[in-house]
Amino acid sequence: MKSVSNMESEREEVKQNLGVLDILNEAVTFYVTNINFIIFTSLTSLPFFLLMVYFEISFQKIMVEAPQIISLLPFFEPNYAYVYLSESGYSYIDPPRKSFRNDYLPVLIQLGFIYLVPLHVLELCSAVITMDSASKLKSEESYITLKDMFKSSIDMSIMKGTLITSLYVVFWSTCFLIAFPWILSNCYMLFRDFGYYIFFTVICFVAFTKVLMAYLEWSGIWNMSFVISVVEGIYGVGAIRVSYFLSRGNQKRGLVLMFVFFALGVCLRLSCVSLECYKRGYGIFVQIGVLTVVNTLKWVSSMIYFYDCKERKMEKKVDEESGKILQNDS
Repeated sequence: MKSVSNMESEREEVKQNLGVLDILNEAVTFYVTNINFIIFTSLTSLPFFLLMVYFEISFQKIMVEAPQIISLLPFFEPNYAYVYLSESGYSYIDPPRKSFRNDYLPVLIQLGFIYLVPLHVLELCSAVITMDSASKLKSEESYITLKDMFKSSIDMSIMKGTLITSLYVVFWSTCFLIAFPWILSNCYMLFRDFGYYIFFTVICFVAFTKVLMAYLEWSGIWNMSFVISVVEGIYGVGAIRVSYFLSRGNQKRGLVLMFVFFALGVCLRLSCVSLECYKRGYGIFVQIGVLTVVNTLKWVSSMIYFYDCKERKMEKKVDEESGKILQNDS
């Protein structure tokens, strides 16, 4: 029977937990050292890339025109008008403006449909293929050729099962995304008559931060559920439950990990908007190309994060069993 000191030293050796930087470093190292994986993920992400280019051009135009769109909403009351001098005196008319229903609502509906249906399906297919290939490369010691990657890339049972998981994730993530404009509009309606703009800004900032942190924390759980569906073959609510169980005690790491990729995506999009890449064409291709690589790294990082969380739970179980053995021996 092992002594107490030996068992404790073994447990300390086993517990080598990965931090966020360690996960990112391992994901980048895995990506750049597998040339076939880079070529494979680039080719399989091509449909997602092309549709994303079209989506981003329209979306960034909407972002630029957001103040004008907000001014057309029913709860917004413009405080300006044109004045002209006529024979009967001064007259006031409203400035010529676009119609929200005719000019912007169809575009917003189209963007919403593209985001929820074809773009989501293509991103999901790319994610499943990426994680499946990455897990095989990580688990197998033998060299995998590009031809073998394409042969084993399409497994319809995994695709269908992961699609079921994604339907639950899309529902909950959409609820979070709807919460952002809902909070903004309610804060505006509540404080617009009081003129407390600073108080309004503070309330909005606090509310947005809380919702964003919750969204990022749950994004870590949702992304891990995709990995579980691909690697473990557990789908739907079951995958989300397992992901939630493995994430307990690791929520902060998952939040920070998702924040890194969220911040990268926001910085890429804002830089492209500020440079007006959506007007020139070439810039938007560069942005989506970099975003596609970031997406691939996100899925590889989620896979590494899943394996690390799983190992932590197994170590905890070993610790509990070792503690029971020590109590029985004493």
